[in-house]
This record gives sequence, C-alpha cells and structure tokens, in this order.
Amino acid sequence: MTEIRTPRLLLRRWHDDDLVPMADINGDPRAMHWIDDGSVRDLDRTAEDIERWEEEWDEEGFGLFAVELLASGELAGFTGLSVPEFLPEVMPAVAISWRLGPQFWGQGYGSEAAQATLEFALQDRGLDRVISINRVGDTASENVIRKLGMVPAREVAHPVYGFPLRVHTIDLTEFQA
Repeated sequence: MTEIRTPRLLLRRWHDDDLVPMADINGDPRAMHWIDDGSVRDLDRTAEDIERWEEEWDEEGFGLFAVELLASGELAGFTGLSVPEFLPEVMPAVAISWRLGPQFWGQGYGSEAAQATLEFALQDRGLDRVISINRVGDTASENVIRKLGMVPAREVAHPVYGFPLRVHTIDLTEFQA
C-alpha cells in the first residue's frame, strides 16, 4: 500500500470511512467554486469519484491520495496525480491536483501535500514532467503552484465550460526535493 508521511500529513489510498468526509468537502460551495462549473457533489457522486481515483491507481500506478491529518486523523481532502484526459491538447501528461476542505485552508497543508506528491512522482514513479491545471483567477491554487516551482506554459479554454485554464509545468529532472 502506497503511503507518504510528511511532518503533519499522511497521504494514503482511500478507505471506506473517507466517503462521508470527502462528500462533505465536495458538498461545500467554497471548496467547489473553482472546479468545473462550481456545482457541489453529493454522496453518490463522491463515491463514484473515489472509485474512479482508486481505478486510476490500479491502472496507472499513481492516483489521488486521501490526505489525513496526523494529529487528529481527520480527512482534509486529496492531492495526487492523474491523467488529464478531459484536456486533449495537453496530452500526454500527468497532472498534480488537490482539493482540501475550507477548514484546512491557509495552514500550508496543500503545499505540504503537493510537495510530497511531486517527490513521489519523481522518486517513486520516475516521471520527468508534471503539469498542473487551474482555472484562471484561482489565486490560492496559483500560490501553491508557484511554491512548487511550476511555471506557466499556456492557457486553454475548458472544453465544456469555456472559461480559461492555465497550464503550469515542472521538469522533474530539475526539481529540488
């Protein structure tokens, strides 16, 4: 089982008891504001998401980690790697992404988890390049992306909703873990 420990977090595969707390995050309009059209997701949709994330682990050897706080055992959200098939113009690619509940914002958890995920991508999975895709205007994600050392590569339109997305990249052969 793939797990990563950071000073404050455990990044791990998904457990059955993660469904409700992740559905709570997905059901919060603040957490979903910059995701697709901003719609919240219910318990059933969250269960489908987690099932798809676990399938990607099995198929690709990487996926989205559940992010657990070591101090309390609470599920804070996710971070990890995925193949951004929804955006054909960036393919082939592996993207890093994250989503944390608003109560966990502003404490450095997103940056800590994302940094550990980049190290995992380079050291454990041997990837030489990772991208990140965010909606233009999402300054919180831009801050995490900048802390990771990623640089803007291009802007594209979301294929369904049409709003601008910014694609960032990092060459992991130059990444300083």
